[in-house]
Amino acid sequence: MYEQQIYEVWVLSMKHLNILLAFLMTIGTQISAADPTDLKKLKDTGVCIWCNLVSANLSDANLAGADLGFTDLRNADLSGADLGNTLLNNTKLQGSNLAGADLNNANVRGADLTGADLSNADLSNVYLEGANLDGTNLTGANLTGAAMKGITLCNTTMPDGSVIYSGC
Repeated sequence: MYEQQIYEVWVLSMKHLNILLAFLMTIGTQISAADPTDLKKLKDTGVCIWCNLVSANLSDANLAGADLGFTDLRNADLSGADLGNTLLNNTKLQGSNLAGADLNNANVRGADLTGADLSNADLSNVYLEGANLDGTNLTGANLTGAAMKGITLCNTTMPDGSVIYSGC
């Protein structure tokens, strides 16, 4: 009788554990994908502050003048996108692909660009103050007139191919 009770408690515990694991997996999935509502908001209004655009495919998108402050754009594909005059202050851009993107006159203050690919991007007159470019690829990027005060350039590949270890 006692063994039967232990077995029933164990089975019940396993059911609860399976429910908990399924719940945690669902949360993890929601965090790692762009929110469709946020994507629609960006498309309709050009304003998406504090949005979840993780892993969004925005390649070649016209986002000129958009406000994406504090938005999570980790691992997003922004290659070839027009981000001119865009507000990207305090955004999360870790691992994002910005190759060939136009960020002319964009505000990227305080953004985290760790490991981002900005090769051949137009960063002329971009405001990068306080941004983290740790491990970022800037090969061939145009940095003419860029405001780069207080940025982290640890293991960062510069436009000429040299690697800088400033702020490590």
